[in-house]
Formats: sequence, C-alpha cells, structure tokens
Amino acid sequence: MSRPTTERVTTHDFEDGRIQHRRVDLRGCDRPEALARQQVRQALADRASGPRIDDAVLVADELVANAVRHTVGGPGHMVLDVYRDMAVVWVHDGAKDAEAVRPPEQTAVSGDELPENGRGLRLVDVLAARWFVWPTASGKAVAAVIELDGGSERR
Repeated sequence: MSRPTTERVTTHDFEDGRIQHRRVDLRGCDRPEALARQQVRQALADRASGPRIDDAVLVADELVANAVRHTVGGPGHMVLDVYRDMAVVWVHDGAKDAEAVRPPEQTAVSGDELPENGRGLRLVDVLAARWFVWPTASGKAVAAVIELDGGSERR
C-alpha cells in the first residue's frame, strides 16, 4: 500500500520563501509520475505562468517516466529546487548507467518517422534550458533546468 502524499514530501523555504527545496519520495509509489506532476504544479503555482508550469510539469513527468521504464527499481526520489528565475528538477534512481542517458540525436525527421524511444528526452531537450546526468553514490540523477517567467502569461 502506498503512503499518503504528505508522508512522501518534505519542503524547506529559504531566503524568506524566495528559494524553495522540495524532496518527493517516489519509492514504492503507485503513480510516481502523477505525484511528481502534482508537486511541480503546486511548487510553481505563484512562481511562473500557466504555460511555463505546464512545461515544467511535462519535463518532470518525462524524467520520472524514463526512470520507471528504463531502470529496474524505478525512481527513488525527485528533488525540486525553485529559485527566483529558474527551477531545477532532479530525478534520482539506483541505476548506475549514467552514460546510457544521452541527448537525442539532432537529426531531422518527420512526425511519421519519430523513433519509438527517445521522444521524452526530445521534449525535455526542447522545454528545458538545459539538462544533464549526474552520477551519484547510489546511482544517477537526471536534472533539468527550467527558466521561469515570474508568473506572467508571456511565453
């Protein structure tokens, strides 16, 4: 049985709330992608416009989904660090194959020719300012930096 959301999330605010750190335990979660989406949406509610929040939610969803699909143990936890002008999403898993996560090839293909795998990282590559893989003592973390727009509806 999955633990309630409140037991899975810890938050810390710094600099009078201007910096927020949120850690979400995804181990054994029945729907880790849904929990990640909910937490990103909640954390960015007053920090970015609707379209930028949607972009960040999609990035987090893709990173968690990749850990679900491509690792034996699935995602361990997600960390979301929110600053004045950016958010950084970190998805940690226990797989030590950091070199296996590579940027998508920059080849031109039509919509009919998209490969079965790699579409999620293509989205991350487009929506995030940058993304990278960080080896950790217990596996790896895939991180994406999303630029925020301060809550305006501009894009």
